[in-house]
Amino acid sequence: MTIEELKGLPTVVSVSIAAKALGIGRNKAYELLNAGTFPVEVLQLGNSTKVPTMALWRVLGLLPDAA
Repeated sequence: MTIEELKGLPTVVSVSIAAKALGIGRNKAYELLNAGTFPVEVLQLGNSTKVPTMALWRVLGLLPDAA
């Protein structure tokens, strides 16, 4: 995923999109989620898991850490 593609993401994305941005597969992403070691904060919305784009950008070094 390019920086331009990352900048164009909506406010929250699916785990699959976050996995693509992180350069890992969907199965690996869910494995990490289930182990509690996914490197980005996630939102549990009922049966759905979403990843806040700002948190994803921060992990990827596109935003400074919050003070």
